[in-house]
Amino acid sequence: MTVLLLEDEYPAAERLQRLLLQAAPEAQVLAVLDTVAGALAWLATHPTPDLILSDIQLADGLSLEIWEQAVVPSPVIFTTAFDAYAIRAFQAHSVAYLLKPVKLAELQAALAKQRQWSELNQLRVKSEELTVKSSDALASTLNSSLLTLNFIERMLDTLRPCKTRFLVRQGEQLLPLPVAEAAWFLSRNETVTLVAADGRRFVLDYTLEQLEGRLDPARFFRLNRQIIAQLPAVRRLHPHFGGKLLVELHPAPAEEIVVSREKAPALKAWLEG
Repeated sequence: MTVLLLEDEYPAAERLQRLLLQAAPEAQVLAVLDTVAGALAWLATHPTPDLILSDIQLADGLSLEIWEQAVVPSPVIFTTAFDAYAIRAFQAHSVAYLLKPVKLAELQAALAKQRQWSELNQLRVKSEELTVKSSDALASTLNSSLLTLNFIERMLDTLRPCKTRFLVRQGEQLLPLPVAEAAWFLSRNETVTLVAADGRRFVLDYTLEQLEGRLDPARFFRLNRQIIAQLPAVRRLHPHFGGKLLVELHPAPAEEIVVSREKAPALKAWLEG
């Protein structure tokens, strides 16, 4: 697997390369670039890499400008200290959006998604090639149909169902807790806590990134890098300075929950349904 790394901070680039080699020993880093201009020039003169690992903020601007100025078919894993650009990032073939400091388990999960993406894309290309090469119309139609069914089956295999319950610890016991009873999930000091609607708290063996991929997006919304809330827990929104929103949750957390100006429209749209 060939990788292009976009990062303008040398220590962060070194750490990410070490994590990458732990998560995927076969990975080959082709180049480490720190500017948008440098990335555009490199992509214009080199074969397309299998994967791009990219920070959002580079030395001369946002890396998202690369995908706005050029067609880059490589899947992308974004690594950043900010959550404000998630929506724009997923318009650039993004398979994951990891918040710094990136953890090994998160990178491994993102690479697994990238491999699934690559397999499905290869299957699509093969389907198109076989359809074009077929000289017999009937055979072409049949082959295309079979390949399409195969593609759909492979894609369905990669889709994991939304969680319906968690196995939580209460004293010395393990109890199944329906997801519907969760009010919100909070990440603090690398520990994720589930807060139930009745105020009970349970520590989970998940990261927020893992939960975000398994929870029903119609019912759950990631308010910021620390918290995911279920719809009934959101009681009110209050205007905050700079276009941000202050979110009132029940049960009430110990600190204010603020949604960034960039994410505020998406939150409003989610609440409206």
